[in-house]
Amino acid sequence: QVQLVESGGGLVQPGGSLRLYCAASGFPFSFLDMSWHRQAPGKERELVAWIANFGGGTKYADSVLGRFTISRDNARNTVYLQMNSLKPEDTAVYYCNAKPTYVSGNYWGQGTQVTVSS
Repeated sequence: QVQLVESGGGLVQPGGSLRLYCAASGFPFSFLDMSWHRQAPGKERELVAWIANFGGGTKYADSVLGRFTISRDNARNTVYLQMNSLKPEDTAVYYCNAKPTYVSGNYWGQGTQVTVSS
């Protein structure tokens, strides 16, 4: 099955930036739709950003549009989330997700903590 490992989380000041990384294995990476989700304590997990297989398109939650950018490097089997102008409400555990294009399955990483605080 697909295995995902997130990294890059940490503590950052409001208005600061952070870059998250998700390394994938176990499936041809270019055939995975990739996305980032986040979950704050006591709240539902929500989609943050999505990028199509081969990087053909992207989508963002309204709350992060213009501040976050999702990208992928298919040669390195890695998806990124560049987070700028961070706000305290961005504080959450961020999870990487992979969906194979033409076969069943939906895979999650272990998550990486992002804390935005002064």
